Formats: sequence, C-alpha cells, structure tokens
Amino acid sequence: MLNRTLAPESKLVDEISFIEPLKQVLDNGIPVFTINAGKQELVRIEFIFENVNWNASKPLEAIAVSHLINNGTSTLSAKEIADKVDYYGAFLQTEYGADQTCIKLYTLNKHLQSVLPILRSILNESIFPEQELAIFIQNQKQSLQVSLQKNDFLARKSFANALFGETPYGSNIQPLHYDDLKREDLLNYFKAAYKPKNCTVFVAGKFEEAEFNILNSIIGKDWDNDAPSITNKFSFTSIHQGEIFVEKPDAIQSAIRMGALAITRNHPDFPGFQVLNCLLGGYFGSRLMANIREDKGYTYGIGSAVASLKDAGYFFIATEVGVDVCSNTLAEIEKEISILKTDLVQDGELALVRNYMLGSMLGSLENAFSHADKFKNVYFSGLDYSYYENYIKTVKSITAGDLKNLANKYLNTDSFTKVVVGKK
Repeated sequence: MLNRTLAPESKLVDEISFIEPLKQVLDNGIPVFTINAGKQELVRIEFIFENVNWNASKPLEAIAVSHLINNGTSTLSAKEIADKVDYYGAFLQTEYGADQTCIKLYTLNKHLQSVLPILRSILNESIFPEQELAIFIQNQKQSLQVSLQKNDFLARKSFANALFGETPYGSNIQPLHYDDLKREDLLNYFKAAYKPKNCTVFVAGKFEEAEFNILNSIIGKDWDNDAPSITNKFSFTSIHQGEIFVEKPDAIQSAIRMGALAITRNHPDFPGFQVLNCLLGGYFGSRLMANIREDKGYTYGIGSAVASLKDAGYFFIATEVGVDVCSNTLAEIEKEISILKTDLVQDGELALVRNYMLGSMLGSLENAFSHADKFKNVYFSGLDYSYYENYIKTVKSITAGDLKNLANKYLNTDSFTKVVVGKK
C-alpha cells in the first residue's frame, strides 16, 4: 500500500531533448522553419515580421497596423474575414512585440488550402478602412485612460520609459498619440514592413511535404508590398535614474518597480543570471516571496525577472504593497539583495532552484508549438541549440560562489531605477 507520509523520490532532470526544425525556403525567398511533430491534423503557422522604420513622433504605427491588418482588404471586409476563418474552424490572431510583429494561424490540415488565401489577402491587400481606424482609436484611447488610473500600469510605463526612452521598448504613449494616427501612415508602414524580405515563417504541428507545397503555392508567390525599410536598431547606456515617485493621494496600495539595464541572452553570464534571478524572485518559493509575502505579509505577490530583447536586456523587481509598508518593502528588497552579495547560498536551497528550473524547462516542451517557441527564442537572438545545452549545464553545475559573484556584478541597487506609484 502507498505510504502517503513519505514524499516521492525526486531526481534531477538528466537530459532534455529538443526537436530541431527543418528549414525550407518558399519560391519568393521567405524562410520556413518547421517543427513537424504530433499526430493531430492541426498546424500553427506564424508569419513574423521585424519592426521597421521607427519614428518617435509616430510611435503607434506598428501597433495600429498589427491590430487592424485583418480588419479589411481590397477583396474582403472585416466581417467576411472573420466569417470565413470561423467557417473553417480556424483561429487567426495578431501579436505586436517591441521587436517583431506576428500573424498567427491555427487550422486543421484539411482546410489549409481554403484558409491560406485569406492570409494572402491580408498580407497583400489590407486597406485599413477609415471606419475601422476610427473605432480602434476610440477604443484604445478609452482603454489607455482607464489604464493610466492603475498604479501598476503607471509604474511599468514609467520604469520602461526611464530605461529605454522614446523607443518601442519605452515610448511614453499618451491619448494624443492616437489622435495623430492617419490611414496613409498605416498603409505606408504596411507596405514597408509586411513583405517577403522582412518575413520569417515558423510552422508547428503535423506539416509534411504536401502541406508545404500548399503553403508555397499560395504564400510563395510574389507579394505586392516592397517599400523601402530600415530594421529597427537601438543602443542603450545605463543612466542612473534614481527614484521616480508618482504620488496618488487616494492610493490604498503603492506599485513598486525597480531594476536596471542588464545583459541579453547572447551574454555568457545570462544562464547564471537566470538562476540568480530565480533564487531571488523568479518563482513562488523565492526569497522575496518568502520574506515579503510569507513572513511580512506586505503583498499577495512579488517577483523578479530577467528580460532579453533584441537590442537590450533588463532586470526588474515588481510588486504592489499597502501604502503603509511601502518604505519597509523597499528596505527588505535591498536587504535580500545584500544577503545574496555577502552570503553563500545553502546547498538545499540551490538544489530546490535547480530542480524547479530544469523541471520548468522540461514541462515547457509539451508539444510541437512549445518546441517552436523555444527555437524562436534562440533564432531571433542569433543563437542555436547550444544555448540550451549551456543553460542546462549551467543550472546543474553553478556554485554558490558563482551566484555570489553574479549578484555583486549585476545587482547594484545604488544604480537601480526605482519607481513608486502611490504613497510611501
């Protein structure tokens, strides 16, 4: 009989296998990376475009195009697009990111021949109707005005702007920016960004030669868009911003966000820095959670993260706490960082973090879609699967001394940008 008083045996994850993609090229030069896996007749196709032609005076061009690109073409209305996609049981979504924009299609294999022409129309013939643009502007302005009343949104916005300035990573978007959106500007951006030379396709699911031939016959033809473009490229230097305080006299809670520019995934220290981050605030059992939530009861949640963008990396800590304990929380955060810089991590705690990180990596590879996501992470960083090999090796072998050195190297709280919105 099972003895439930005994915990099950745990073992360190020994090996993690990745499904590497097959690279092919469409007739018009678009590279296609395929993770062909799974038994279900289902496929996800992602069309990813690098963001281009950044203009700080028109910061919403790429965002607006991403939102409105499937809201009408020269041959299909927004309703017709939605009805046709729905008829075939497919799902179409757009995603805007600071570095890339994505159009993502989920469809059954048997409907690929019928659904892809809708995508081709979107990618070649989008017209951004004035009526749809007006609705978008109205809705987004209202949404932004609501968000600007939220302390956590203001803290995140102020922190990004302090680190990255008027770039896609930190642009200080205001309602007036929506009033400046013009249909002509969206059309110009669409023609410059959504073209074969600026496109990479990632496919995941059951996708074999027959499906590739369908994709090539429809999407591999010449596209209409081919306007000049310059891929966005930025450089940032660490400028000490000190403390940014946005007072909200009626606030019950204060939002805290603090951190600094850091390394990207390309840096050899990045895997070790991820272990350090996990220990500090990267999972539910982290030191920040144990101290500030479990012991002090100042918050429902606090966390830290290391983010890697194309042109910059950054580290941050974020939480919301009662206004009466805001100053105490800031002091406790600094105390936990100071301990990491002076004391060695105990073996038991480090073993727990190792198990969590390796288990999370293994658990994140549950299907073809997640394998494709892992590949995209390294592809857009100019890396290959050796990155993951090094990551796994680092998680398994990093020492307490290594973590102490990394803490002293990257967690200099005196140079952190510290944003507090509310009261302190």
